[in-house]
Amino acid sequence: GIRWMSSLEAKVEDASVKKPTAERLERLRKEKINRFRNQHKINVQGTDLPDPIATFEQLQREYKVHPKIMENIQTAGFQVPTPIQMQAIPVMLHGRELLASAPTGSGKTLAFCIPLLTHLKQPQNKGFRALIISPTRELASQTHRELIKLAEGTGFRIHMIHKAAEAAKKFGPKSSKKF
Repeated sequence: GIRWMSSLEAKVEDASVKKPTAERLERLRKEKINRFRNQHKINVQGTDLPDPIATFEQLQREYKVHPKIMENIQTAGFQVPTPIQMQAIPVMLHGRELLASAPTGSGKTLAFCIPLLTHLKQPQNKGFRALIISPTRELASQTHRELIKLAEGTGFRIHMIHKAAEAAKKFGPKSSKKF
């Protein structure tokens, strides 16, 4: 039906229906992000931190991660990022320094390998462009295996060097001077 009101009533009603301000919208967005972090037990420190991701699809949409890397993530059976991946990947893709702690098997290797390959963009014939140093051979071997799976079909060459003498034979006698 028709609703009759005076102009005074209309002014009072208009005042009660305020449009959200930019500050209010930003505060609501931050509250939503904090709820998400709390729900996934993600603790962060620092300023101007990028928002965590909820899905791997966001990586391609928001960060333009190589489609082949995205395909390799799906092929490996990863459907939803783990909490360490949710926050660490965006931080590293923004070029920020990161110190992260998470239990064994929580996905730390993937969390730093995806940004590494994304920053390198494409293979170049310029020698070693990234170096991952591991404290044990077992961890180096695991990282190497995961990186090979992740980089499959991208053209990146992944090597594991654990003995200087073998490296000199494999990459040439001048490799130690070159790299």
